[in-house]
Order: sequence, then structure tokens, then C-alpha cells
Amino acid sequence: MKSNRFQIVLALFLTLWLGLAPAYGASKEIIQLQTQVEQLTQQMTLMQQQFNERMGVMKNLVEQNTDVANKVNAAIRDLQASITKQQQDRAGQVDQISGQIQALNDTMDELKVRLAKLSKQLEDMQSAQQSIAAQQAQAQQQAQAMAQAPPPDVLYNNALRDYNGGKPDLATQEFGDYIKFYPNTDLAGNAYFYLAELQFRAGNYQKAVEQYDLVLQSFPSGNKAAAAQLKKGFALLELGKEDEGTQELKHVIQRYPRTNEATQARERLRKAGAPRSH
Repeated sequence: MKSNRFQIVLALFLTLWLGLAPAYGASKEIIQLQTQVEQLTQQMTLMQQQFNERMGVMKNLVEQNTDVANKVNAAIRDLQASITKQQQDRAGQVDQISGQIQALNDTMDELKVRLAKLSKQLEDMQSAQQSIAAQQAQAQQQAQAMAQAPPPDVLYNNALRDYNGGKPDLATQEFGDYIKFYPNTDLAGNAYFYLAELQFRAGNYQKAVEQYDLVLQSFPSGNKAAAAQLKKGFALLELGKEDEGTQELKHVIQRYPRTNEATQARERLRKAGAPRSH
């Protein structure tokens, strides 16, 4: 637009100048100047055309770049939306998987508790079976032993005979066998008593006291109870336990006042200088 105006002004200027100049003033310089002006005008026109062409090309390129940029921006937005959606979907999947894992852990803990209970029950059952098996084996052994053992009266009489015959080792074994094979009979209390007597004779007073206690605890109403308490008192005195021995002898007198054991207890207390119970 500015170049067109410039060309018009230049043409008017040249026209006016030529009109004012005298006809005879036309010279070679003017002709050259006109030629240069025409060349410049042509060059400026050509430059304007080239500029317009280039501007058109650049405008087209800008429009194309704008379209491409818009398409790229749209693609980026779509990609971002897709990524966001995938992230949200994955987050949901992660939460779901985490919940499933927690549920599996809870189930596993419950199974562990049940397994521990089952293991404990199995151990208890095995212990019970082992105990029953041991009891059965013991019962079988006792049954076999009793099947091989002599009758109770024969075994007891043999033990008593060896006791009176001065065979303490053999009598001890036989009385022990009697208690082993026939622990619940009436004569078992007598067997305990004679075992205590054998210990007393051997000077093993502490073991004798323990055997007398077995008679008093297991057979308190047996026919050897009074004798067991009397001899227990004697054994305690032999051990130097005067107060305990004296107390046992007083109990004999109190519990069995009209027996031979009570008479022996009074005599021993008299010798010891202790007051007697009536």
C-alpha cells in the first residue's frame, strides 16, 4: 500500500517538473534520471510482488502450523485424558487387589488358628493314646506277672516264714512281691508293716518310719495299725527325735488304751521320764 502511494507521488513530481522545464532544457541527464526512476519503479513493483507472494506462503505456512499445533494439542489432551483414566482404573484395580490380599491374609490367619487347634487336639489324642497304651501294657504286665505269681496266701506265708526264720533279704523280696501283686488285700497292710520291721531291725530307722507311715495312711483300721504307730514312735526316739517319738507313743495310749501296744508305750514313756497319758 505504501509502495503504490510512493510511485504515484514520484510520477506526479516528475510530470510537474517536466512541465515546468523549458522544452529546450531536456537533456541526457533527465532521460537517464527517468530511466533510473522507471527501473526503480519496476524493481519496487517486483519486490512488492515477491513480498506479497512470500507473505502468502508464510501465511499459508502459519495457518498450516496452527492447524498442526491445534491437532497436536488435541492429541496431547486426548493422551492426558487416556493416561488419567488408566491411572484411575489402575488405582481402582490396586484397591481391589489390596482388599483381596487383605481378605486372603485374614483367611490365612483364621486357618492358622484352626490348624493350631487341630494340632493341639491331635497332640492330646496322641498323648491319650500313648497313656492308654502304657496303661494297657502295664495292665498286661501285671496280669502276666500275677499269672506267674504264687497264690496270695502261699506268697504271704512264705514271706512270713522267711521273716521269722532270719532271712531278711528273702523276706523283703517276698513281702515286696506280695504288695506288687496283691496291693488291695487285707494282708497288704501286714506286708508293709513287716517291711518296716525289717528296716527297723537293720537300723534304718528313717526308712522304717516311712514304711510305718504307709501302714497308718493306707490301712488305718488294719490289725497292724497300733503296732505300726508304736514302732514308729520307737524309731523316732532312735533317731533322737524325742518330742515326735513321745507324741506318737501318747497317741498309741489314747487310741488303743487296752492293747499290748499301749502297755509298751507306757513302759517306754516311764523309762524316758515323760508324763504318761491315761
